[in-house]
Amino acid sequence: MIPAVEHAALAGSIEIHRLGRRPKGWSGYVTGLAPIADLTIPWGELERRLLEMGIVEGARVELMHEGPIGRDPIAVRVDDATVALRRRDADAILVAAAE
Repeated sequence: MIPAVEHAALAGSIEIHRLGRRPKGWSGYVTGLAPIADLTIPWGELERRLLEMGIVEGARVELMHEGPIGRDPIAVRVDDATVALRRRDADAILVAAAE
């Protein structure tokens, strides 16, 4: 699924970002999950945790708050829930801006 999403981004239809690199106040929706290079836990475990938090394709997301030191951790509203994530883990979440 991820290659198709990235292909669509290359075609110019949508612009894909990593949630951990978005600024406070940004909102959009989840387009998928993709591993990152510097994982602290195995990819399968991180993916399972994110899915259990409701971070699934199509979920609405909004970056609500940033920590005072290094802008980490972040608080993210996922549909009707709010979760805290490390930016490094949020980098595994692919998102597109709300239109």
